[in-house]
Amino acid sequence: MSTSVFDSVLLRNLWSTEEMRQVFSDDIRMQMWLDYEAALAIEQAEMGIIPQSAADEIVDCARLERLDMGLILEQVRLTKHPLVPTIRALEDACSHGFGEYVHFGPTTQDVMDTGMVLQFKMAHKIILRDLSDICRSLLKLSEEHRNTPMAGRTLALQAIPITFGHKTAIWLAELMRHHERLVQLEPRLFVGSVVGAVGTKASFGERADELEVRVLHRLNLGVPEISWQPARDRFCEYGMVLGMVSATLGKIANEILLLAHNELDEVAEPFGKGQVGSSTMPHKRNPAITENAACVSNTLKGNVAILLDLMKHQHERDGAIWKMEWKVLPEICLMLSVILDNMKFTLSGLHVKQDKMRKNLDILGGFMLAERVMFELSEKVGKQTAHELVYEASMHGLEDGGTFAQALSEDPRINSAMTRQELDAVLDPTTYVGNAPEQVDRIVAQAKSCGWLS
Repeated sequence: MSTSVFDSVLLRNLWSTEEMRQVFSDDIRMQMWLDYEAALAIEQAEMGIIPQSAADEIVDCARLERLDMGLILEQVRLTKHPLVPTIRALEDACSHGFGEYVHFGPTTQDVMDTGMVLQFKMAHKIILRDLSDICRSLLKLSEEHRNTPMAGRTLALQAIPITFGHKTAIWLAELMRHHERLVQLEPRLFVGSVVGAVGTKASFGERADELEVRVLHRLNLGVPEISWQPARDRFCEYGMVLGMVSATLGKIANEILLLAHNELDEVAEPFGKGQVGSSTMPHKRNPAITENAACVSNTLKGNVAILLDLMKHQHERDGAIWKMEWKVLPEICLMLSVILDNMKFTLSGLHVKQDKMRKNLDILGGFMLAERVMFELSEKVGKQTAHELVYEASMHGLEDGGTFAQALSEDPRINSAMTRQELDAVLDPTTYVGNAPEQVDRIVAQAKSCGWLS
């Protein structure tokens, strides 16, 4: 019986992807522990710390399929410890008494921390890959809609025109910064631990530093400057940045949902043949994929809120804090995986309704262009006077229910300063997008210069 959205056969694909679930599966988790033990044995043998024959046997047995899973599960029940039963099973799998050399010096946290870092390294590749795919979709949308006018909105209401490409370029720039953050933290995150019980390396002898370097290089990990067992800023930083990626994608998803409302109807997520939007309303084409991304993003932030507590370790190890990581961080990766997958789908096939965007520019009857008229009029009568004249005309027009053009034409002070032809020209919303297209060009050029987007 499943008890979590991540293992429910009905719900798991709404909350994570199969690919990411595999990364954080027990099989991968335990194999990472075994890889650590194998790397340690290899390097200890080469340094003459344990017999070469013992290392050969440990390496041969350090594969999940060689272990007695029944024994491990029974020992977990008895010991209440996640790693010791795996170590015992590896010891039992080794012949000729070579199991005595298994786990020769490290502590549980060495193995489990390094194993989790190796899992994060796998997850990281997936996250960067999917983030790159989303950025490519946004790059395409930005280029295609560089000049597509639409209503800019502030405080939920129409403000002045922008272009849809300008909106997507802002999204693109934000996600590119997240990509940069993820790459920048790699040297800090991808380090292992070979420091023993309290971080002093006492159990590894006089050549402890050399052993640490050799083991971690074999695992393709960096060497930390000092023990980080009670210093959890690495994991906290990673979770925080993943939370920021999730927040941005959640924001994009939510905005697409807003723009998809029938009353706006400016965009729509892809809708496949045979897809059903509602069990009772046959006409519905619900944006279910985008909605799911928004939902999971909202949930993920609850895990992010716990991250700072990870740094509250007491003394040299604090299980009450440390064990929280085993739940919080994998769940962040799992939830982010489906958010990325959902938004890849939505943005790669987003239906942009240019005609409706243009139509919506007129729903205020031209009052959206009040700022533009004011600045044009200010060249004739001065800024403050122009503001007062346009303000009065706007208030009268909005109260009377007429258009902005009608309201302006009824004020003789404005008519004497600007001709009807001049007013008609400045009341075209499609020509008041500022340098939005040029801003798009800069982001597009920046994106194309990134090697990871080529």
